[in-house]
Amino acid sequence: MTKTPSDAVVITVAPTGSEPTRDDNPNVPYRVEEIVAEAVRAASAGAGVVHVHVRSDDGRPSAERSRFEGVISTIRERSELLCCVSTGGGSGMSLDDRLAGAYADPDAVGVETGSLNFAGVPFVTSAGDTARVVEVARSFGKPLEVEAFDTGHVVAGRELIEEGGLPEGTPFNLVFGVRGGAPATPDALSAMVAHVPAGSPWTVTAIGRHQTRMLMGALHMGAPGVRVGFEDNVYLRRGVLADSNAALVEQVVGLCELVGRRPAEPAECRAYFGIGGPER
Repeated sequence: MTKTPSDAVVITVAPTGSEPTRDDNPNVPYRVEEIVAEAVRAASAGAGVVHVHVRSDDGRPSAERSRFEGVISTIRERSELLCCVSTGGGSGMSLDDRLAGAYADPDAVGVETGSLNFAGVPFVTSAGDTARVVEVARSFGKPLEVEAFDTGHVVAGRELIEEGGLPEGTPFNLVFGVRGGAPATPDALSAMVAHVPAGSPWTVTAIGRHQTRMLMGALHMGAPGVRVGFEDNVYLRRGVLADSNAALVEQVVGLCELVGRRPAEPAECRAYFGIGGPER
């Protein structure tokens, strides 16, 4: 697998998720066109990957395949962003619902490798659920990214690679600061990174007020990727709402520059996922 150069940082933007609403920040996108517009602006600011959730027009988490297809196809028309769909969905969704995006021809598919009490609400992903997501993604020839909210999730992903259930080099997204998951601390960051298998690139996601501090620590550690966006944090800094996802991307590009690094180019983002062939 081609490796991403050490000075390059794969910046993922998560324009919308299942939790933050316009009550939290009036700029959170709901409609397909709004999500696309936010993603494309973020690409211009330095993002190379978009982590895709979709919503109903009233803001509720959605599992409509047509919405995923609309977001993905339009982003491709307007940018070189790679689209990695979430299979986390929203609270209470069935696994079939959570898989909707995997059928919408994304570039990559996220896969959970364990359960947690997500801010007090049980979010269950059994070993069988993980296997089903992997099976669907691989049936379409799509690479996966392990979404790990705690050390045990990283270990489970590593074991899947060792057992041949996932290809060597499968990337990991390490999430910090979710209540019920790994805390947003340097010790937790070191512990989770220590269990990422050799050859797998990793991205760090941190929630809310923890974001800037944790991403800076990750960049110092040589993280191949970082993630920002309204799914995880709606503030630019304490007390100041971000007016767009692009503003959060611009902020993390500044952090990259402080440590002598740069946003990854499209080909380098493809290498992160192990995607060969020409760029779109």
